[in-house]
Amino acid sequence: MPRPRTFDEDRAIDAAMRVFWTTGYEATSTQDLCAATGLGRSSIYNTFNSKRDLFDRALRRYAEQFTTAQLEVIQDATLPIRERVRRILWTAVEPDPDDPAGCFVINTIVELGPKDPEIIEFLDRDHELKLVALTTAMKAAQVTGELDPEQDAAALAQYVFTVLGGLRVAARRNTAPEIQRAVVEATLRSF
Repeated sequence: MPRPRTFDEDRAIDAAMRVFWTTGYEATSTQDLCAATGLGRSSIYNTFNSKRDLFDRALRRYAEQFTTAQLEVIQDATLPIRERVRRILWTAVEPDPDDPAGCFVINTIVELGPKDPEIIEFLDRDHELKLVALTTAMKAAQVTGELDPEQDAAALAQYVFTVLGGLRVAARRNTAPEIQRAVVEATLRSF
């Protein structure tokens, strides 16, 4: 009879997420994961099968949390569209101080994207959800007169997420907050 688990699997995934977010997949050792989660090597492998399985679950957790938060902002029709965009971008300028620098998704795309089509397919689907939602919100803002109807809403949405990615990379390299703020303000002036 197998022994019952005596740990919180969700906590272990969250702890692993922070390690992978900070260090990346390749540079994270099993010992790093043991130290972060408080689990022994056998518990990690018995529960998660492999380092890759734990990584995939951590990445999915991160994407789910951040996508849900972004979609809430994007779909909040009580806010003007520029305020919604500002709030999305501002998460890179003033992130949660307890979070590692940068973005786990962007770090993963840079590290594993060229050699891991499965991860890129998952991240592309996740990105598409946000892109479609922001495009829809921008089209609605064009109808109400908030945005110029001559602008390409899909291109604007792509632009916002491209700027967000750049801000996340800038945060990872410790770019000064005032420079990031200036980028946000310039982005908001562009539409």
